[in-house]
Amino acid sequence: MTTSPSVHSSHLFFLPKTSCFSITRIPSWLPAKVECFQGKLEIAESGLDGSLSLKPVAATVLTTKKKEVEDVLTFFLEQQGLSNIVAATVVKKSDLFLEHLVSRLHILHDTGVMTGRVLTAFEIREAVSSYLEALLAEHGDALIDMIQRFPNPPSEVESAPRTPSLKLDLDQEKLPILKTIDSERPRAMARVSETVRIEDLPPHVIYLIELGLDLEKIRTMIRKLPSFSYYNLERKIKPLVEFLLKLGVPESDIPRVLYKRPHLCGISLSNKLIPTLKYLEELGVDKQKLPKLILRFPAMFTRSRRKINSTVSFLTEMGLSKETIGKVLTRCPSIVSCSLEDNLRPTAKYFSSLGADVAVIVRYCPSILTLGLESNLRPKTEFFLEKGFSMEEIAKMFQRSPSMCSFSLSKNLLPKWEFFLSMGYPRSELVKFPVYFSLSLEGRIKPRYALMKASGSRWTLNRLLTASVSSFEIMIKTTVIDKMPKMENNDF
Repeated sequence: MTTSPSVHSSHLFFLPKTSCFSITRIPSWLPAKVECFQGKLEIAESGLDGSLSLKPVAATVLTTKKKEVEDVLTFFLEQQGLSNIVAATVVKKSDLFLEHLVSRLHILHDTGVMTGRVLTAFEIREAVSSYLEALLAEHGDALIDMIQRFPNPPSEVESAPRTPSLKLDLDQEKLPILKTIDSERPRAMARVSETVRIEDLPPHVIYLIELGLDLEKIRTMIRKLPSFSYYNLERKIKPLVEFLLKLGVPESDIPRVLYKRPHLCGISLSNKLIPTLKYLEELGVDKQKLPKLILRFPAMFTRSRRKINSTVSFLTEMGLSKETIGKVLTRCPSIVSCSLEDNLRPTAKYFSSLGADVAVIVRYCPSILTLGLESNLRPKTEFFLEKGFSMEEIAKMFQRSPSMCSFSLSKNLLPKWEFFLSMGYPRSELVKFPVYFSLSLEGRIKPRYALMKASGSRWTLNRLLTASVSSFEIMIKTTVIDKMPKMENNDF
């Protein structure tokens, strides 16, 4: 019996195209206390010696993750002021650094497996972005050099002398290609600290406060994206706000959009945002629904065209029409954040294995594809199998009411199942009407069942629970009247 290779968490491992592992230490010049990937690395340690078991990862998964990492790194460099072409060139020349990032994703992947939860593509991107921000804070102007020279230490870069003025007056466009030392997180946060008077805050911060954005939320935005502290009001913030207003986003919702995705303020309207909006219209998204889409998931507009394309191609493979794909992207835009190989395809394949029509499920509840296979779908299937349902019946239930897959077993499915048993209906009623699990147990199911039982009637589960309030009252009154003894005319 062979044992899996083991490496301590202070090492990095790279997975080359061959099946062999090559183990490499983290370069000593990297920041020792960087909270790499949001501190989740420590969870992956197991055993008394703090070792971590590594398992080979499929080549298709490696390729997919590397593409995702390339997208994140490219966008990050664009956020620092590089053009798309320059950013792409830097990424293209940085294979070893990309492998370094991918290797850390493997650690996260193994961590998720060990803890029973696999990270989503969105979480992975956020983790990579946080790590890049930490490196930027450590290396400042030298970051590009560090990325391209990795794993060798960056060459010495002389920092520009700092201005003695306590109040900085820097425009994003006037900063170097990468942020200077002044744009590190502590310095950025100092511009909006509690000791700074309101009138001394940066102009764009004052503008956003007047727009309705809470100062504490602005501080949170700067913690996540230090460069936000230096965005120019006239060239960055106002044009974006005016564009969103013109598009139809209510002014009261704009603070929420910016808080969700402050990165929007750093992208080009003409080169990124407007082309993405036009592209979404071409894909079938209703122009009138774009404001809602932005509000639900503003990160959509910072995604690469390639990422959106891959999701659309997948939906097309599922048999969805252009019009339906547009509706899916509108109702569940976060679907573009999901990994095809780690999330979307396995979930679709699972529903198909049950005998369900995946296209129908996605059409009515696209968010179902974003659920975890092991954490959500399999446990629900096993629950109904234990209750005596066949695979065919479970497939019909999932297809007729896909949202039930997202419900809590302990707080929703189990209590409603137990009450269902007390109602005396055959199990087939749930197969016909699985929407039962979507309705309120205390607010609708129990009260209506009690009234029906008191009236002496017996209706199907569907008729009992779907009738409107007025229709239900009429049903009860009619039943009561019908059951009253008939009176002859001479009785009066």
